[in-house]
Amino acid sequence: MVNIIPFRGFRPCPELVQKIAAVPYDVVDNQEAKDMVKDNPHSFLHIEKSEIDVDSYEDAHDEKIYAKGVENLRRFFKEGFLIQDKTPCFYVYSQKLGEHKQYGLVAGASVLEYQKEIIKKHEKTRADKELDRIKHVDALNANTGPVFLTYKSVPQIDRIIEEVCNQKPVYDFSTPDTVHHTFWLINNKECIEKLCQEFAKIPFMYIADGHHRSAAASKVCEIRQAKNPLHNGEEQYNYFLSVIFPDNQLNVMAYNRVVKTLNGFSAKSFIEKLKEKFDIQPASSPSPTQANTFGMFIENQWYSLRFHKALLQGADVVDKLDVSILQNHVLDPLLGIKDPRKDERISFFGGIRGTKVLEDAVKKQKEGVAFALYPVSVQQLIDISDAGRIMPPKSTWFEPKLRSGVITKALI
Repeated sequence: MVNIIPFRGFRPCPELVQKIAAVPYDVVDNQEAKDMVKDNPHSFLHIEKSEIDVDSYEDAHDEKIYAKGVENLRRFFKEGFLIQDKTPCFYVYSQKLGEHKQYGLVAGASVLEYQKEIIKKHEKTRADKELDRIKHVDALNANTGPVFLTYKSVPQIDRIIEEVCNQKPVYDFSTPDTVHHTFWLINNKECIEKLCQEFAKIPFMYIADGHHRSAAASKVCEIRQAKNPLHNGEEQYNYFLSVIFPDNQLNVMAYNRVVKTLNGFSAKSFIEKLKEKFDIQPASSPSPTQANTFGMFIENQWYSLRFHKALLQGADVVDKLDVSILQNHVLDPLLGIKDPRKDERISFFGGIRGTKVLEDAVKKQKEGVAFALYPVSVQQLIDISDAGRIMPPKSTWFEPKLRSGVITKALI
């Protein structure tokens, strides 16, 4: 069963929500974040990526960074930028990008269920990124960024959410990336109870995005539990901020790759080598239209690569992924990229950026190759999570991204 709880959220006063709502801390670097907040003292990046307000620091985990985050959060409270709901609530967070719409329930998700793998993961976490979020959450005493969860859709939950969305929202705004955001508050006790009952029937939830945030929430919970002799499991630190979407509403995009060199191959010899495992044809369109096919840009030409299906016989659920096919049959054996997490010769581009950015990157390098991939399906994500397996790095790119600052959950 899945246990979710309502909570007294901290959220922007309505007239400031558009200024406060910010992109996630980990999709922009420091300079990009500084440029974004230059004329906006209300941006939540001042809290979630507080290093942008620190003149100098020893390293990425310098205590000054987290102290500045605490200072900025307190300033937001003091100046009335953020308000807290008087009673525990659920919330509905809707996003629309083009024709795609998704409606997520904002709730506290159980750390214990994460630890017991009732909330399942599909990615490894990096120790440095995990430590950053542990320090951030512990210092600020709050979950400032939500974990993006999914579950196999339930018609009854859909109906409850639809009824909520027929009411007047507390926020309704658009962001520069053309995403429309709508936000509803659920403070009706009967509705809250119904949602808790329906989610209790769900066997598992799955992390779509936010593995470092959920891992950090688990570690902070352990820290707090060890320091609390009266720990009873009901404290707010036992639950982390999440937005929970049904699986049939998720929009998974490709995570494309650009490699700086051909590892000693000429373009011609590289293509000839690929023909041992792929059918290759010049392509009029760069984006693949089905699984096990790839777009490849090399020497100012797009090609379509179709992997030989016979080579997939006996492959497991991870090895069948297109990202695995590319890694196991091209990037590693031919281009020498054995660890894409650390190898500086490879760059990754979320599908939202299109394929033109791949062409531009290769042209700028004056060598190398780009690969456009077909997106991982939600069912593949669920199957891999159910199998207790891990996807290769940079496998999924979800759009639209949840904005930080729209809702914050305190740990007390």
